[in-house]
Amino acid sequence: MQTRKLSAALAALGFVAFGAFIGSQTAHTPGAHAAPASVVRAVTTLPDFAGLVEQTGPAVVNITTAGARKAQFPAAQGMGSGFIVSTDGLVLTNAHVVQGASEVTVKLTDRREFRARVLGADPATDVAVLRIDARGLPAVKFGDPARARVGDWVVAIGSPFGFENSVTAGIVSAKGRSLPGDAYVPFIQTDVAVNPGNSGGPLFNMAGEVIGINSQIYSRSGGYQGLSFAIPADVVQRVTNQIVASGRASHARLGVSAQPMDQALARSFGLERTEGALIAEVVPGSAAQKAGLRVGDVVLKYNGKPVGASGELAALVGQSSPGDKVRLEIVREGKKREISATLGVAEAPRRQQRG
Repeated sequence: MQTRKLSAALAALGFVAFGAFIGSQTAHTPGAHAAPASVVRAVTTLPDFAGLVEQTGPAVVNITTAGARKAQFPAAQGMGSGFIVSTDGLVLTNAHVVQGASEVTVKLTDRREFRARVLGADPATDVAVLRIDARGLPAVKFGDPARARVGDWVVAIGSPFGFENSVTAGIVSAKGRSLPGDAYVPFIQTDVAVNPGNSGGPLFNMAGEVIGINSQIYSRSGGYQGLSFAIPADVVQRVTNQIVASGRASHARLGVSAQPMDQALARSFGLERTEGALIAEVVPGSAAQKAGLRVGDVVLKYNGKPVGASGELAALVGQSSPGDKVRLEIVREGKKREISATLGVAEAPRRQQRG
């Protein structure tokens, strides 16, 4: 699992037992307040995690690699997770799991092992597509991440620190997160326990559908600290289809850099709220320049979708394809206007090694 470490890695791996107290019945005392009926109903209708795991677990795989040139995580070198998306052997994982590997092995829950062929990997979105020579395999179904709500239960299955087929659960903490160096992905943030080795594993909703690939955590220690990030399933499916068809994925480019809006800037542009992406640079010869975008313009909408923060503009562009014609609602000199742009092709990103 990729991490953004702010301090040295853990000197040694330790194990800590945590207790979970879900609830208890207490004697009623005068003056005590009864729990709201809605809370009681929520406690008595907890999700059926066991049933979900029985249904989806066989499609989750363990991935080991050999010959990797770079060790992303010394404690989890050469391992990761993945999941089967077609009965004839198509497997998805993270690009960083197979990066630089000369040999990739996929192990199923029934203990069978297969040498995998990497059909393609896209560093920009951290998605890789593998193929194994097998038929009649269990496969997952994709769900719509747009329908996931903050607070919904979600489940991750993977191989943290090599412990295969480990199951953890939590909730969706936020949606549409923009992370430094990952402009193309509007991440799903969860509080599901995810650690090195979970990379490439599926994030399930309670219908047993994959809504994301677990990709990153934010940590000061190198281990889970409550902030996990998954690549949304719609991004995954688009990249997968491109790789299967051509062996590579392409991404759109508008050709701007944007800075966040604060209250003072919003007031200076005549905006009631601190929203939108303030254009700080327009790349010469880019789609943005050809469309007439200028430094100082504030992009409020992209193809009708509100741009709430500067990072959201890059994510929206990343969900488009080269050659797409898009509509931008902007504010320039205090007045709203709409301009059109034909998106270009993004260059291959230069990602920094993390960890």
